[in-house]
Amino acid sequence: MPLLRAMNDQRRFAVIILAAGQGTRMRSDTHKVLHPIASRPLLLHLLDSVDALGADERVVVVGKGREQVEAAIEGRGVATAIQAEQKGTGHAVQQAQTALAGYDGPVVILYGDTPFVETATLRRMLDRLDGEDGPGIVVLASSPADPLNYGRVILGEGDRIAKMVEYKDATEEERAVRLCNSGMMAVRSGDLFRWLSQVSNDNAAGEYYLPDIVNIAAAEGREAVVIEGDPYETAGVNSRAELAHLELEWQRRRRETALHEGATLIDPESVWFAYDTKLGRDVTVEPHVVFGPGVEIADGAAIHAFSHIEGAIVGAKASIGPFARIRPGTRLGERTKVGNFVELKKADVAEGAKVNHLSYVGDADVGARANIGAGTITCNYDGYGKYRTTIGVGTFIGSNTALVAPVKIGDGAIVGAGSVITRDVEADSLAVERNEQKGIAGWARRFRERMTRKAAE
Repeated sequence: MPLLRAMNDQRRFAVIILAAGQGTRMRSDTHKVLHPIASRPLLLHLLDSVDALGADERVVVVGKGREQVEAAIEGRGVATAIQAEQKGTGHAVQQAQTALAGYDGPVVILYGDTPFVETATLRRMLDRLDGEDGPGIVVLASSPADPLNYGRVILGEGDRIAKMVEYKDATEEERAVRLCNSGMMAVRSGDLFRWLSQVSNDNAAGEYYLPDIVNIAAAEGREAVVIEGDPYETAGVNSRAELAHLELEWQRRRRETALHEGATLIDPESVWFAYDTKLGRDVTVEPHVVFGPGVEIADGAAIHAFSHIEGAIVGAKASIGPFARIRPGTRLGERTKVGNFVELKKADVAEGAKVNHLSYVGDADVGARANIGAGTITCNYDGYGKYRTTIGVGTFIGSNTALVAPVKIGDGAIVGAGSVITRDVEADSLAVERNEQKGIAGWARRFRERMTRKAAE
């Protein structure tokens, strides 16, 4: 696959994403950039923003655990470069030089563990780099409430950078500055790799720091300027605690968006969204609802408390829960009703059908206006394969029924409670499968008398 791609009428720019860090503080066998927020790996969140802006080139620099990263980005047309030894961010960026051979446009340098820089911010960085005064470097910075151990940006006149310094190399006066370097920057390709070749590792860590190119550029009379972003955009993940805090902030923002767009969240803080959850107008979500990936809820639907929905399409004015589990591959039509302690999987439930309580319906097609009684299950698995059940329009399935797939219940049929159905049922017929009920007069009284005598012995 050729690395260079046409961009129609969009500006050309490249992106280098650094993802070679070992992530030791995560204490995990999963690569740091693949830990999820809102059910999506950090790196893929970032790539989504990059793709939305239309990056011409995308190179991910990988190191230890690169097989995991390469598998995660397979099929996205992203090139990789390998940093075999951890020698700092400047050294990591240098590893992308071969992948960008022949490219001479702007380069934006990002970090795989800093997932939420917005497309609009990336555009601002590129616009500033292309500005009339032509700065050599545009640095993204922010002023977090707690600057911690971030490198500091010391400003000169206006947005010009006088100095950038890593925290461990900074003086106490410099550490008091609140403007922090995110590590993200935009610079032209030719300048970038020429300046990187001059970076030294004469510092406290013995590493090649990417920010050092600011001072090298200044020595050539090329200024660096700063773009300030929201601290949320520059927040990175280096530990499980930071992952959890960033998840909370992502969820808070997503809840605000849902409310603004016309959904009702009864207890917003107890509702958890996935990255791609879609809610229509006038959707009501009760407390303690979890949305996994791939969920679309149409207008006017109600999701009751303690329900979990993943990979499902829910029609207008449908009702789910409480305590319902809707698994991937399920489609619910308009005005369907799925009640408490019901589990659906790969079930297509047509308009107006009801599965009210205590049922499992998997690998099934349920016709319009069908009623599935309490305790009904579709027996879809025989230990080797999965089989489908078809329940017709207007059928009535009595409580505590087992439908042994593959089986078809015809339109308008009624299945008596407690039946085990193993053969197709004709339309508009009654199917009952149970032993004949027997009654033995006086048996219960005689049983109690016998047991009472035995207990007295």
